[in-house]
Amino acid sequence: MLPPGRPAPDELGVTQQAVSKRIAALERALDVRLFTRTARGVELTLDGQAFLSHARNIVADVDRAVAAIRRGSRALRIDVLGLRSAQAVVLHDYWRSHPETELDVVTLKVDDPRLAVAAVQAGDVDASFRRVTDPATLPREVRMIHAFHSPLELVVGPRHPLAPARAVTPARLRGHRIWVPGIAPGSEWADFYDQLTAAFDLRVDATGPNFGNEVLLDILADSDDVATLVGSRDRYVWPAGHDLRRIPIVRPTLAYPLSLLLPRENPHPGLRAVVGHFATLAPLPEDTWLPSWATGPRGDNDRDTAHASRP
Repeated sequence: MLPPGRPAPDELGVTQQAVSKRIAALERALDVRLFTRTARGVELTLDGQAFLSHARNIVADVDRAVAAIRRGSRALRIDVLGLRSAQAVVLHDYWRSHPETELDVVTLKVDDPRLAVAAVQAGDVDASFRRVTDPATLPREVRMIHAFHSPLELVVGPRHPLAPARAVTPARLRGHRIWVPGIAPGSEWADFYDQLTAAFDLRVDATGPNFGNEVLLDILADSDDVATLVGSRDRYVWPAGHDLRRIPIVRPTLAYPLSLLLPRENPHPGLRAVVGHFATLAPLPEDTWLPSWATGPRGDNDRDTAHASRP
């Protein structure tokens, strides 16, 4: 509504004649008189008064709609692979340090990275922790930056031969069954495990249905020959009786490179600080193995890493 005493043409930035023409056109369209002239000036008719309350609601709804999409006025919406994943853990650590941040962490429940790209492109999410192993296939509207690396750990039950170890090398994993259910064909992690097994002659088994982490942890607790791989920052909780062991892998460290997909133009302003937080994470050891799509000895030459602080 216009402030009392302020002429409508001044508020709207148009001439008095233009305002009169618009009112006349509206009255013709409605086939009613909205204003009438009196000795005291222009006043609303009864129809005008009835129309005004609805018009105010419409204007307020439009204002709220504009505010909801104005940059910085809504929560930053980021897709992660799972709420126990290293991605979610790092975002939670960031939020704990910046509780004023409006953050919406979601899981798209898709394995194909192209679907995550489409979600970013459509504006369904502001960013997605996914990797397209061939950056040339990215649409122009979406860019990919390096986020951080996730070192791997071996998880075994108390009866497994490697359970007493404080650390293991990839060479010590040869011959052991490493069960990783849920490796979806065509996903970035399928390509990661293909390269990992080829590089170190490992036995990564993806057979059988994926009944979730709880079932996997139950199986590990009862097995003397099954192990699995998890990220060192991934959050897993199991009953005390399981007595599972998380064992670092060293010489070399095996690391999964995590990337972030985001719009090339006008990304959410909250992304800058989140991406800056990634740079504060502990660096990888010098002797780290990464897949071929993380270029450089430790991923330092990722094509968009230099721009990570400028989303």
